[in-house]
Amino acid sequence: TAPGQQLRALFYALPPGESSFRTVEEVPDYVEKSIPFFIAFIGLEFAVSWVQKRKLSGRINDGISSLSLGILSRLPDVLFRSVDLISYIYIWNNYRLFELPWDSPWTWYLTLLGVDFAYYCFHRISHEVNILWAAHQVHHSSEDYNLFTALRQSVLQKYTSWIFNLPMALFIPPSVFTVHLQFNLLYQFWIHTEVITNLGPLEWILNTPSHHRVHHGRNPYCIDKNYGGTLIIWDRIFGTFEAEDAKVVYGLTHPVNSFDPIMLQLRPLAHIWNTFWATPGFCNKLSVIFKGPGWGPGKPRLGLPEEIPVITGKEVPFNPSVPAYLNCYAVVHFAVILDLYTELLGTVTMLSQGTVLLRIGFIILSLTSFGLLMENRPKAGILEIIRCLVFVGVYKHGYLRSQFSSLGYAYEV
Repeated sequence: TAPGQQLRALFYALPPGESSFRTVEEVPDYVEKSIPFFIAFIGLEFAVSWVQKRKLSGRINDGISSLSLGILSRLPDVLFRSVDLISYIYIWNNYRLFELPWDSPWTWYLTLLGVDFAYYCFHRISHEVNILWAAHQVHHSSEDYNLFTALRQSVLQKYTSWIFNLPMALFIPPSVFTVHLQFNLLYQFWIHTEVITNLGPLEWILNTPSHHRVHHGRNPYCIDKNYGGTLIIWDRIFGTFEAEDAKVVYGLTHPVNSFDPIMLQLRPLAHIWNTFWATPGFCNKLSVIFKGPGWGPGKPRLGLPEEIPVITGKEVPFNPSVPAYLNCYAVVHFAVILDLYTELLGTVTMLSQGTVLLRIGFIILSLTSFGLLMENRPKAGILEIIRCLVFVGVYKHGYLRSQFSSLGYAYEV
């Protein structure tokens, strides 16, 4: 697609005539093609934030953590086709009731509403069921709110979200569904910012930065509000809407306080495991898993609102002090990993399964090491030395490749 089309895809502004396809194979990978725009908008956000407030819109440690979680969430797709698409196509091929025309504008608009409503349902239940929240909380774990946060995604969430899309497979062609699944995701990128304050009348219909700031807040008035993806009408209909009011403090009510992407994924699951065994009674144990994250014996399903920690306005984000050279080191090495990851995406079909697994393993090792360095952990330096030695070994033997062959020697140095 042309750059202009790709830019409009970010704002769900590609009409039916430009984004309707007969087969799934014809549908562009809008998300992958949007990566340059992600980078450009992040740079623009930094510039606007500096002009508005004389400060940058994010921190190096939190930004690297968000990008690491974004990469981690996409790694399973390198090995397997998207579970969303596999399950949808299976239902379509075997159980569809009737077939709406793929090239009809009515089908396009119906799918827009269907995908967004399915997202609202899934998103809401992900906040109200503890085991699903354990996956989704990754996206809420940042104490900053910027475009980096939009890329902060869970590895596990996609393995439950697909269920909510299946009713559409009974009548909506997979090619149309695939387009809107991507558009819905892309739209949610640009609303993760503080530099846009209010969009006037659009606030009544669309999910906007203001509405989504509330969703990411840990203020008591923000909890479990504004679940919409593209449209805010579902929240207005079902009573989960809340307008932005007092200054929003971002993050989890009980912060994880880590930049390690593996820890951010797994610690909530460990908490559920420990709570499950510590809670007496079989029914109570099931409630630990399937009721809200604030539930406890004798409490309502979603917990007690008065137990949500009060916001004083003096909350300080988790921000361990590290030397400036270490921040520079982490940024440079993260850029190298981003290069290797992008090269992997472009060549995965030509690589052996063993080489793909080795590259994925090295990327995970690297992202973990960067997280521990940003936390200033005592043993982080040892892990980083091991990582660098592994890199030199696998790079020399050709198991890792840069997109830019001229940088090979520089990388080894």
